[in-house]
Amino acid sequence: MAVSVSGRRFFTGLALFGFMFAVAGCQSGGSGLFGMGDKQVPAQPDPQAEAKVLASELRSYCPNVTLREGTAFFNNYASGGQDDQSKLIYQAAIDNVTRDCTSNNGMLTMNVAAAGRVVPGPLAKAGTVTMPIRVAVTLGDQVLYSQLHQYKVQVADTSTATQFVFNDPNVSVPAPSAKNYQVFVGYDEGPPKAAAKPARVAKKVVKKPTPAAAAAAAQQPPASQTSISDIPR
Repeated sequence: MAVSVSGRRFFTGLALFGFMFAVAGCQSGGSGLFGMGDKQVPAQPDPQAEAKVLASELRSYCPNVTLREGTAFFNNYASGGQDDQSKLIYQAAIDNVTRDCTSNNGMLTMNVAAAGRVVPGPLAKAGTVTMPIRVAVTLGDQVLYSQLHQYKVQVADTSTATQFVFNDPNVSVPAPSAKNYQVFVGYDEGPPKAAAKPARVAKKVVKKPTPAAAAAAAQQPPASQTSISDIPR
């Protein structure tokens, strides 16, 4: 049976357990008018009932989405104009994030969404804007899901901001055993590009003549020299 949670947590099992506990407390009298009645032995908790409540909570568990610091903005500059605001083409920003969840057959499937805007810069032009948006689900240091999307937004008017809504409906991970999943969404430009290394210049190796070759060269008559003016034109 599939359980769907849309943007909020449900605690039906926990509320039901609290209601049963309150009713049991109201019906477990026995002290008499002045506390002289038979003493009641407190009931022991039922481990199976507690397990059912926990399973119900996990089926309705929908992890919150976090927008990490430094991943809410994405700037696009003209070639060679990195960090130069006069060469900014556009700035994209994510303002809100949300999700909904469905639990079925031992899997938790989430539809993770992010809403934001594209603000044109001094060099903005109408056309398609491509933004790198990553969605990830982690359990401690373990990455359960990670997908980088090249999301495209059509910008028609460069005099005002363009709104957009991104979503990844295929975030599927194993059903959790505790409420300890973390979901992240944000811009991911990848690692910074390494600076190009200067090309190596090969060193010319000059071999020294052997003593015998030097002696032979000294015995040869000097070669005739021809100046440029001697060449027929």
